[in-house]
Amino acid sequence: MKRKFYALLAGLGAAGSLLLPALALAADEKPKLDTGDTAWMLTSTALVLMMTIPGLALFYGGMVRRKNVLATVMQSFAITCLISVLWLIIGYSLAFTPGSTIIGGLDRIFLRGLTLDGVHELAKTIPETVYLCFQLTFAIITPALIAGAFAERMKFSAMMWFMALWSLIVYAPIAHWVWGGGFLGSWGVLDYAGGTVVHINAGVAGVVCALVIGKRKGFGHDNMAPHNLVYSVIGASLLWVGWFGFNAGSAGGASGNAGMAMAVTQFAAAAAALAWMFAEWVTRGKPSVLGVISGAVAGLVAITPASGFVNPMGALVIGIVAGLVCFWGATGLKHAMGYDDSLDAFGVHGIGGFVGAILTGVFAIEVIGGEGKKGLIDGNAGQVLTQLWGSLVCIAWCAVATFVILKIIDALIGLRVTAEEEVEGLDINLHGETVH
Repeated sequence: MKRKFYALLAGLGAAGSLLLPALALAADEKPKLDTGDTAWMLTSTALVLMMTIPGLALFYGGMVRRKNVLATVMQSFAITCLISVLWLIIGYSLAFTPGSTIIGGLDRIFLRGLTLDGVHELAKTIPETVYLCFQLTFAIITPALIAGAFAERMKFSAMMWFMALWSLIVYAPIAHWVWGGGFLGSWGVLDYAGGTVVHINAGVAGVVCALVIGKRKGFGHDNMAPHNLVYSVIGASLLWVGWFGFNAGSAGGASGNAGMAMAVTQFAAAAAALAWMFAEWVTRGKPSVLGVISGAVAGLVAITPASGFVNPMGALVIGIVAGLVCFWGATGLKHAMGYDDSLDAFGVHGIGGFVGAILTGVFAIEVIGGEGKKGLIDGNAGQVLTQLWGSLVCIAWCAVATFVILKIIDALIGLRVTAEEEVEGLDINLHGETVH
């Protein structure tokens, strides 16, 4: 009897020894929040929000005429508020919850189901609250960039309607396509921090807005020089610093990939600023302040999709190419085509984003950040083609949807202020305030 009892104990012990590792494995599978990753992502979120307010607000505000400065900074601030509320209601859910390959689901509508220790599948070491706020800052700055293309002539009411609809119809689906489990991500399109989702998207929407709304009154004849480039330099500087959160934060935590993304961001920005400056110096006789800060932003734009996939030498080349090509886009192309892209949203962000997306395929290095990416073998023709197709798909959807949204708003409430209001200035006519 005792032998049977001891045999039973031995059997239970053996079963327990088999069960304990399984229980330990199950415990290990539960996501564990990492304080270092969380701290870096909290910091990155604040840095990216700083890019819009006050960074972009000052950058754009300094480049318009004095009579429109308040209206311009108001756009950045109001967009920040509007998109934040829409992101809570439905934007985040459409972009980053499981659904189809075209659009996300409604699992997080009104952020229902959100918990203190819950995580997102794409960022398992940080709270989902931090992840959704980080992604929100991208959703904020993208439409805010568009405003540079129609500065000094769009109704505030029309702008608010346009940004709300555009964020849900254009931004959220494209973010899902590339980052949220959609078809472009499954194709193997590489966009580490938003070259396609943010910059191509904003640039294309900007040029469509400029074409549909039309040129500013007096464009090509009146003096439309920036009223205060000191504001723009401060804004560009805040954008540059904030971009470390934009790119290095897209690593999802404090890691080697974040460090490399930060390094290549710095080198690309500096190289592009110098390239634009020297191109302007050679062709126009003097290096301008507006030129060097525009070049830096162009470099930051172009390195964005590549920041997690390239080494410093690749970043250097990307920066130089972006500085030269965006200088041409903001000067030669714009003048040749005759459109009034007020603050060069297309010339810098659209063209810079496209250059960066294509060169990502050229300079991508698998060991840096491309493990498991379909077709990625240290920069190859196949990846370049994938980048091209991904960019063209986004361009097509963005252009068509933007055009339709604008036409509907124009038919219902009108897009543009009156000629008298435009001449007198948007500050006093739209907001009842002026800067002296």
